[in-house]
Amino acid sequence: MRRQNVAALIALAALWIFIISPAAAVSQQYEPTVGQEGKDVIWVPTPEEHVQAMLDLAKVAPNDYVIDLGSGDGRIVIAAAKRGAHAVGYEFNPDMVQLSKQNAEKAGVTDKATFMNADLFTADLSKATVITMYLLPQLNLKLRPTLLELKPGTRVVSHAFTMGDWPDDKTVEKEGRTAYLWIVPAKVEGVWASQNGSGSAELKLTQTFQNVQGSLKIGGKEIAIKNGKLEGERITFAAGDQEYAGHVSGKTIEGTVKSGGREQKWSAVKKQ
Repeated sequence: MRRQNVAALIALAALWIFIISPAAAVSQQYEPTVGQEGKDVIWVPTPEEHVQAMLDLAKVAPNDYVIDLGSGDGRIVIAAAKRGAHAVGYEFNPDMVQLSKQNAEKAGVTDKATFMNADLFTADLSKATVITMYLLPQLNLKLRPTLLELKPGTRVVSHAFTMGDWPDDKTVEKEGRTAYLWIVPAKVEGVWASQNGSGSAELKLTQTFQNVQGSLKIGGKEIAIKNGKLEGERITFAAGDQEYAGHVSGKTIEGTVKSGGREQKWSAVKKQ
């Protein structure tokens, strides 16, 4: 009789464990706390409306490859994936990575959203067309050299914090919060042999981020350029009464020059 009682108790205990185990699993799911310490920053999530504002500012579309640096619970990556973009989150906290994967599964975007346990300072960013971040100013500055080496035209969006003396290309404010946009500029500093329908010239350019200065030397006369600007691979500037616009592709520029209501083709090849 005692053996029967022991067997019954064991069976009852097993049944009880089976019943409560799903609830226990739910209660044990990782729950991050706002302000918790991370490797380089504390975790403070970006509000959903500001996530959308950041993605709007970067004009995220289905053909984009979005990388979020310090992706936390995955909300920016998931929002980008919902827009059809391929999105990757780099996050140092493995518990956050697992939580992000669960959130992506709930949102039905596991085919577009990927999360990796990685250090954002050593992560491969080369595939990105858009970079998003919510990091401290000193971390932005630490990342800046890497960002400036990305493919020209890559859009970088930061929640709340700037890039030091790298001026933003555009900002947006949403309910007291600011998002900043930078477009990685092509590298144009140097001496270029310029050619248009009117003849040849020498174009000397210096560059400070997306701002361009320099001169255009035509027939022995040197003209200072004005309003020099880069937007990714697109360069524009004025020299005298001529307005130049072109597309930079490595060591060549192809575009047009306007003067006196006329427009003609213009090109330049980098000499040094």
